[in-house]
Order: sequence, then structure tokens, then C-alpha cells
Amino acid sequence: MARLAVDGGRTNIRHACRTFELSETCYRYQAKASEENARIADWLVRLTTAYRDWGFGLCFLHLRNVKGFGWNHKRVYRIYRELELNLRIKPKKRLVRERPEPLAVPEAINQVWSMDFMHDQLSDGRSFRLFNVLDDLGSPPFSRTL
Repeated sequence: MARLAVDGGRTNIRHACRTFELSETCYRYQAKASEENARIADWLVRLTTAYRDWGFGLCFLHLRNVKGFGWNHKRVYRIYRELELNLRIKPKKRLVRERPEPLAVPEAINQVWSMDFMHDQLSDGRSFRLFNVLDDLGSPPFSRTL
């Protein structure tokens, strides 16, 4: 607004800045980093085309440690985002589960077997492991007669 008033020739800079409650330094400010930003953007585009799987972190570390540029990471990241170079976070692929097959019902002995691993610890602290293989139609292995 102050710039429009001054450019129109209606008032001077001091009066326009007081009217719009703007400091004269803000009115006169000109960004001088546009050439440097273009240089940063050029480097980022070159790196991301050469190394497609590099994200911002690797690009910034390469520019700072290998190339020796002293740019601020926030500035480089702002330009990285403006160029829309952000890598897409890929969602995890879901495994399509088929319907489980019903359990086989044995008709005779020695047709269907089951196996299991067991692990336990004795009272003195020693541990042991067991591998159990059982016939599904056979008699229960832990049956007792009282």
C-alpha cells in the first residue's frame, strides 16, 4: 500500500510509511539472495536427477561435506520443498490373505501328523527344549489312568 502511494506520486516515502505504520527499512528492503537461491535450486535439481533415491538429508550432506557449500539447512530445505522434490513415502504393501484351508480330519492312523516345539526351565535354572511329533488320530500322549 505504501509503495502504491509513493509510486503514484501522491506522497513521499516518510509520510507513506508513517501513515501505514511501516518502518522505512522494511519499505526499502530488497532481497539479495535470489541469485544464491537459484544456484541452490540448480544443485538440488542436479543431485536429485542423478541420485533418484536420495532424500533431502543426503542431498544436503553432499552439498555441505563434499562440495563445501556453507548454506543453512533450513534455507536449502525451503528451496527443496518449493521445487517439490520431496520423496513420496511409499505405503506398505498389504499381503492378500486367502481363506485358510480347513484342517484335515484323519480317517486312519498315520495319515496326519502334527509337530511342535516346547521350551521350559528346570527349578535349578537349566533350560531344555523339546521337539514333539504326534499322530493326530493316535491316543493322547499325556493320558493317565487313575
